[in-house]
Amino acid sequence: MTEVPPGSIRAWILAARPATLTAAFAPVAVGTACAWRVGGFRWDAALAALLGAFLIQIATNFANDMFDFQKGADTEERLGPTRAAQAGLLTVRQLRRGILVAFALALGTGIYLTSIAGPAVIVIGLASMAAGLAYTGGPFPLAYNGLGDVFVMAFFGFVAVCGTAFVQALSVPDIAWVAAIPIGALATAILVVNNVRDFEGDARAGKTTLVVRFGRAGGVVEYAILLLAAYATPVVLLLLGWTSAWVCLPLLTILWAIRLFRSVASDRGIALNQTLAWTAKLLSLYGILFAIGIAL
Repeated sequence: MTEVPPGSIRAWILAARPATLTAAFAPVAVGTACAWRVGGFRWDAALAALLGAFLIQIATNFANDMFDFQKGADTEERLGPTRAAQAGLLTVRQLRRGILVAFALALGTGIYLTSIAGPAVIVIGLASMAAGLAYTGGPFPLAYNGLGDVFVMAFFGFVAVCGTAFVQALSVPDIAWVAAIPIGALATAILVVNNVRDFEGDARAGKTTLVVRFGRAGGVVEYAILLLAAYATPVVLLLLGWTSAWVCLPLLTILWAIRLFRSVASDRGIALNQTLAWTAKLLSLYGILFAIGIAL
């Protein structure tokens, strides 16, 4: 990464990991569609929720970069994309300041949303920030104790989708609880690819992910279950009579998902970097199609 000057804007962009922001965009899109369906859509609340989600995701990425470096999980043998602290592009002190700035800006959007939807937004926002730090930091880091998958499913699925619907409709529509399942599942699938790729290095660093605990084959099975949950949910919504057939639009991406599963099952090492990136893109496209289907 010699072409990226330490401390530069490019270094900060690399640490923010823009490719991961699909995990923040998709739940806001789907939550907004759920609010639209019950006549509660508010464009200002939707945009504030999206901005807040992006900022919390960026702060979490900064924290992961910093804490993984401090714990020795990011070394020169790292298989994934370059991390800013490990590569010497940003110091721990700089990343700590970046976390504080991102969270402060997120707090600003939270204050605006609180004026719309009440104090429940404060609880949602503070819980999301605390979880972002606890993912790889604190005395019991979630990602190091096999709880990273639970965190992603909970916060990128249920909290983000239902929270976005709530700040617009001022209640959580029933459909939002179900719609959160495939979004959380695909966001978790991104993490699973990361953990399958890194399981040997994670084991050496004492990072006990589910893949480290149950083996590579367990990670492949988990990825398959998450895809199954994602693609079964629109069909269930249709069979329940909660939506029209438009909700099945995400099924157009199922062949893409099957190809990604084959890659997770057969590829090793850095070859999975592409699979991870494409799983994130799948989440984005799935989220857009699912949101359109729910709104229609």
